[in-house]
Amino acid sequence: MFTEDPSPLLNQPATEPEVSHEQNQLESIPQPTHNPQADAWFGFLKAVIAWVGSVVSLLIVPLIVIVPYFAYLMTTSGPPTAEGLTQNKTFILLSIIGIIPAHLLTLLLAWALVSRWGKEPFWKRLNFSWPPSIAPWAGFAVCFVIAIVLLGIGLLVTSVLGGGKTDLDKLIESSFQARIATAFVAVVTAPLVEEIIYRGMLYPAIQRITGMTWAVVIVSLMFAGVHVLQYRNNIGVILVITILSVTLTSIRAYTDRLLPTFIVHLIFNGLQSLYLVLQPFIEKPEKVEPAPALAQLCHLLRHLF
Repeated sequence: MFTEDPSPLLNQPATEPEVSHEQNQLESIPQPTHNPQADAWFGFLKAVIAWVGSVVSLLIVPLIVIVPYFAYLMTTSGPPTAEGLTQNKTFILLSIIGIIPAHLLTLLLAWALVSRWGKEPFWKRLNFSWPPSIAPWAGFAVCFVIAIVLLGIGLLVTSVLGGGKTDLDKLIESSFQARIATAFVAVVTAPLVEEIIYRGMLYPAIQRITGMTWAVVIVSLMFAGVHVLQYRNNIGVILVITILSVTLTSIRAYTDRLLPTFIVHLIFNGLQSLYLVLQPFIEKPEKVEPAPALAQLCHLLRHLF
């Protein structure tokens, strides 16, 4: 009895699916190859742009903030002298306040370069988090201890080496408002902006090209080097800045995270700012000079700019 196969197609050999002419053309086009070296240099270029932008902003933006007051002085009392400006409390206060928009502009530039104008997660790209092997409370405790040790080292160094008053000392001592403005910058904007530029962008970019050791050295010297000219008459402060920079950059290299360096920097600045604000109330009414070791503590604020 003859029966018809209900599924004759199962007995036929499998055939390859037809490939369209367009697919053949796409396969014939050479695909772009990933070039890690080119990516490393492109990341380095972006980091340098951010760093140059931060320096230029600190030079130009405070001047722009001062211009309206300078014009006011010109119309009311004639062209002011350089000596008069250095003793003008309002002029000094505005020059400090001008650092805030400069930092904000730097932060915007860094965000644009790192996130590609919001196309990628900014904080994740910066590794702005705790290392996975440590709890946040433990990480904060370690950062607090490191900041205290750095302050102690700074106090010892500046006490031994001494040094003359810097330009920032004169700005701070010009008025209590200048102290408040400086403390605000030290706590609210400086730690975040400086860590993003130096340890968040420059360090990983340089590390991909030179390796960890040279990246730590280069970034540490860059951070300290921008302060040398301004504080050239106080070698103790410059040395403290260098120690701080090496420590922060080493933490970034060891943990591969940015948040710990930011916390250390924040505590370091915060404790100094607290002293800076309270110093006029701590000193006696007769304005007796405090002990040399205590007086040198305020010098540690130099790394802000």
